[in-house]
Amino acid sequence: MNALHDTLRRYVEDGTVPGAVGLVARGDDVEVVAVGSADTDGTAPMARDSVFRIASVTKPLTAAAVLMLVEDGRIGLDSPVEKWLPELSSPMVVRTPAGPVEDVVPAARPITVEDLLSSRAGWGFPADFSLPAVQALFEVQKDGRFPQECPPPDAWVAALAEVPLLHQPGEAWLYHTCSDLQGVLVARASDGTLPDFLAERIFEPLGMRDTAFEVPADRRHRFTSAYRPGADGALDLADPPDGAWSRVPAFPSGGGGLAATADDWLAFARMLLAGGEANGRRLLSPASVSRMTTNHLTAGQREAGTLFLEGQGWGYGGQVDVAPVDPWNVPGRYGWVGGTGTTAHVVPATGTVTVLLTQVAMTGPTPTPLMRDFWRCTAGGR
Repeated sequence: MNALHDTLRRYVEDGTVPGAVGLVARGDDVEVVAVGSADTDGTAPMARDSVFRIASVTKPLTAAAVLMLVEDGRIGLDSPVEKWLPELSSPMVVRTPAGPVEDVVPAARPITVEDLLSSRAGWGFPADFSLPAVQALFEVQKDGRFPQECPPPDAWVAALAEVPLLHQPGEAWLYHTCSDLQGVLVARASDGTLPDFLAERIFEPLGMRDTAFEVPADRRHRFTSAYRPGADGALDLADPPDGAWSRVPAFPSGGGGLAATADDWLAFARMLLAGGEANGRRLLSPASVSRMTTNHLTAGQREAGTLFLEGQGWGYGGQVDVAPVDPWNVPGRYGWVGGTGTTAHVVPATGTVTVLLTQVAMTGPTPTPLMRDFWRCTAGGR
């Protein structure tokens, strides 16, 4: 796929990213392009099996884990989460979104599992980051791209419970926080840890050998360095291969903590395309996959989330396209972007999977020109 190679190569040559891995799969036909280097020093060429911090591309995997517990009968979509997250049993809501955090009213109803899955519990980030309740949330919800800064789950949930909801449960789509809550829910409802549950129920059955919350020493030669764009246009090192992912973090973030390869995410995506089945084993029911990849937001909720969603919808753990605004927006297309420079999508209508992994962090919620050019190229648009 020369167009894909040329597209990625252009961004390496102009210094936007040190390297990139792009994958496009249509059925059994898989094209992978690896360009550039694993770091700015050029110490190792980028390769198909290079490992990246995938950030919010973690979210669909966490949502799938929650749905597995629903199918196990351990939790219910309509169940109040306070059964497993008792800290959230009496949430308070700011009287108006722009009001002070002290001016609160009780939540009109309990927060449910479905509220967490659809990111409508009332915690999270709206378009306006200056709102007092959002500023209070920033004290608890650290940078999702580098979640090692968070305290252990119990302490994190306790601190979150002190932050008032921005909206009543079910009323508004708000970004990110609900995915981290899903991760804690999985751990508590399974009487284990999120890393163990994901490994046992998703990674091992799908052969996702390089996906985890840590990168062991024997794989760090394939682990890319992470960067942030600097003020002078240079790339500043954010995390080296032997840095924060050298150990399982105190807070395994269901919203953004995983490292993975392009082929690993492809394995997960193919399971979704197959209605929840892989390698002769059923991981999810077709009904759960359908719920996961179907938009659950109203038109008003989509509009309010335009900063993140650009008018599209949200399923469980990922965006669902509802309007063909750009060449890549195929109705039903499901997936998400990661703040570390990653993106992965499934297009059920065509059986297509696209994955782009880079190691330079986004500077805001808007997808980068590189991401858009990757989507345009892999959609066949010009």
